[in-house]
Amino acid sequence: MHQVCDQNIIVGEGKENIDFNNLVTLNSTAAFLWTKMENKEFTTQDLVDALCGEYDVTEEVALRDCTALVRDWLAAGIIEE
Repeated sequence: MHQVCDQNIIVGEGKENIDFNNLVTLNSTAAFLWTKMENKEFTTQDLVDALCGEYDVTEEVALRDCTALVRDWLAAGIIEE
């Protein structure tokens, strides 16, 4: 993750991303989760647990949001299943 003009940015790795089509901007909550899980294998439940441990959020809301986040990260190619 890189900070560019106060934005948290992730760029997909590998030469297929050399054109920077896979730039992902993260809000502060997603950046928190990325930092917690970066360079680790993790599950959606790991994200939920981290989110609930840091923020005042129900597990139901955290699960919904983390499921969507994982789907977005997979689509952008910044994580793999």
